[in-house]
Amino acid sequence: MRIQILGPLSAEVNGESIVPTARKPRQILALLALYPGRVVPVPTLMEEIWATNPPQSALTTLQTYILQLRRRLGTAMGPGAPQGAKDVLTTRHGGYLLQIPDAHVDIHQYESLTREGRSAFEAGDNEVSAGRFRTALDLWRGPTLVDVPLGPVLEIEAMRLEESRLATLERRIDADLRLGRHAELIAELMELTARHPQHEGLHSQVMVALYRSGRQGSALDVYRRLRGRLIEDLGVEPSPQLQRLHQAMLAVDPMLDVLAGPRRSSTFDLFAASA
Repeated sequence: MRIQILGPLSAEVNGESIVPTARKPRQILALLALYPGRVVPVPTLMEEIWATNPPQSALTTLQTYILQLRRRLGTAMGPGAPQGAKDVLTTRHGGYLLQIPDAHVDIHQYESLTREGRSAFEAGDNEVSAGRFRTALDLWRGPTLVDVPLGPVLEIEAMRLEESRLATLERRIDADLRLGRHAELIAELMELTARHPQHEGLHSQVMVALYRSGRQGSALDVYRRLRGRLIEDLGVEPSPQLQRLHQAMLAVDPMLDVLAGPRRSSTFDLFAASA
């Protein structure tokens, strides 16, 4: 079985899709796939599909949904399969468990690659770090579970994954900046800051990319526009880190050079503490 969560839900056995068309069974399959090899308690499944208003027949209905999933699974596995559907979608005390290896679900491949990327980043191995992060991001085919109605449990998981995706993207850009790829990053960062108009980390990165490309005025203009937006929309000034980055650009601080500064520092944290 291969399951993809980072985008539209996909679950295949022997090349045959087992994703149900009905809403609630899709939610159940997605939730079980997030935790392969672990029991998902019945109350958690009920909360996902009915929130705080489960019907009196909730347990029986949930069992029916599980049976539907097992039927699809059994059909795809075929009569000669060494395991039955009940051995893969297992009933355990208090819940249900999808008995498949973590590596068969794309989210776990993604998280393994991001861990490797972070370790390489902290070790100063920028090439490996950028490569691991890029491979992890390539697993995404769109927003998390974009074709699955999200109940309260899946919604939290989807938000967590989207935040992780953005953080991984930031770290990949940091690794690329440390490799001196500032000019190639400008177009990507301009698009990202347009999509995330109040995100200080991305704005700090585009400022540095522009500055290192000999476009100090454009870098300062990015700061000016972000500051105006933060004051107008939120009533706050940019963070101390971003203010120090701005001052460093005005002073042509050598710390902004691609070869300067701590090798393990992210772009945003380069000026996290006062000199």
